[in-house]
Amino acid sequence: MPKLTIQDLKSIKERVKKDTALREDGAKVKITVQMGTCGIAAGAGKVMDALMEEMKNAKRDDIEVTISGCMGMCSREPNIIVEMLNQRPILYADMDANKMRQIFKRHILENEVQTQFALAEM
Repeated sequence: MPKLTIQDLKSIKERVKKDTALREDGAKVKITVQMGTCGIAAGAGKVMDALMEEMKNAKRDDIEVTISGCMGMCSREPNIIVEMLNQRPILYADMDANKMRQIFKRHILENEVQTQFALAEM
């Protein structure tokens, strides 16, 4: 297998970035639930259940839900990242089902960042 060059890596990065970016004609919101073992142990499954219930009730087709592994902040799990079209992503920490419902209703549906739960703007 040939070695990858810096240019190869930059090309791969740009292609992946383009393929996963939020678009006007597609998903306008992306919610990532951290589901590493530490997140699951801390209650990420209940956070995901609450999110899926809210998604079902909202009947929106422009919201994408994804999962990822641990991001290295085990003491602040469960974590979620909310990305909205043309806005900086927000990392929410120490989540539970009730916080997830509030973030969905206020941040996702009403575009009001819930600063009391936000850990960082990314």
